Amino acid sequence: MTTTVAAVTEGTQAPYALSHLDALESEAVHIFREVAGEFERPVILFSGGKDSIVMLHLALKAFAPAAIPFSLLHVDTGHNFPEVLEYRDRTVAQHGLRLHVASVQDYIDRGVLKERPDGTRNPLQTLPLTEKIQAEKFDAVFGGGRRDEEKARAKERVFSLRDEFSQWDPRRQRPELWNLYNGRHAPGEHVRVFPLSNWTELDVWQYIAREGIELPEIYFAHEREVFQRAGMWLTAGEWGGPKESETVEKRLVRYRTVGDMSCTGAVDSDAVTLEQVITEIAASRLTERGATRADDKMSEAAMEDRKREGYF
Repeated sequence: MTTTVAAVTEGTQAPYALSHLDALESEAVHIFREVAGEFERPVILFSGGKDSIVMLHLALKAFAPAAIPFSLLHVDTGHNFPEVLEYRDRTVAQHGLRLHVASVQDYIDRGVLKERPDGTRNPLQTLPLTEKIQAEKFDAVFGGGRRDEEKARAKERVFSLRDEFSQWDPRRQRPELWNLYNGRHAPGEHVRVFPLSNWTELDVWQYIAREGIELPEIYFAHEREVFQRAGMWLTAGEWGGPKESETVEKRLVRYRTVGDMSCTGAVDSDAVTLEQVITEIAASRLTERGATRADDKMSEAAMEDRKREGYF
């Protein structure tokens, strides 16, 4: 009897276990499919940054070989990096997707918004975004926010309910026990959905490497003319930099995160491959937004205020 039991035990296969990246991918795919089943007009926020690129890749996987049942939405500040816009347009054409663009410049031209003294337009994105959501009647909006980025995002739900003005109220957010998501909402309201909530910056880069996902070239080390402001290397541009007291120099840099040119800083780096970037990220003790985003440093509660207003 002992021999028989031993033989059975030896012949038993070990239980199947997902790797860390497979588990994250499976969760995100489940979220995309859940939204497709619950909502009528979802849309993916797509800027051409690495997180939105990974989101789109996951959406394509979730519904392959069919087309994804969502369109894309980009809030264009008018100060975006040309390399990123080129990547955005090429990706949309490659997959035959529909892209909605909400333009900050249009709002400035019409006198609805005014330029800020510091030249940055990131805080001006809220109104074009929320009005585009209302005009197109989007009822679910996918965003690439991750909880590891900063504290306002750390307490965000995967399904984040927004009222008819796109505003966030912490008292109306629902518990998400056992990965059960409540997408119920009243007419005029919508839900922001964050499939990458449980990912870290390192997870994103490791997944990009594993899947062979193409990125805009500015994510890798390259020579660029930059100037220093508030401890960050910014790219010169029509947005108002540099000032007379700021010196432009050519440096070997790359970008950890991509946003408005006026508030997104580059980091000194010689990482030109995915493996080198991953090694660099693993050794870093600063979050990507804490190190390179001036809009997060306007006040202690800058991102919290913008979340309440409907920015993300």
